[in-house]
Amino acid sequence: MHMKVRVDRELCLSAGNCIAIAPTVFEFDEERKAVVLDPTSVDDDTLLEAAESCPFDAIIVEDEQGRQIYP
Repeated sequence: MHMKVRVDRELCLSAGNCIAIAPTVFEFDEERKAVVLDPTSVDDDTLLEAAESCPFDAIIVEDEQGRQIYP
């Protein structure tokens, strides 16, 4: 299964936890907001761990059918 992931730019406050856990998936843009690069570059457990590490719940994870599974 490949989960879908997106970042709520209003909630992102540049903590950087997601980048530390999954640097192939997330990076900061010029506004120091996290953006998604390649969510298929890590396994689903790592992707979910990165989302859960965000103290602002700015990373939304959905299953293949578009159902939100985090937060």
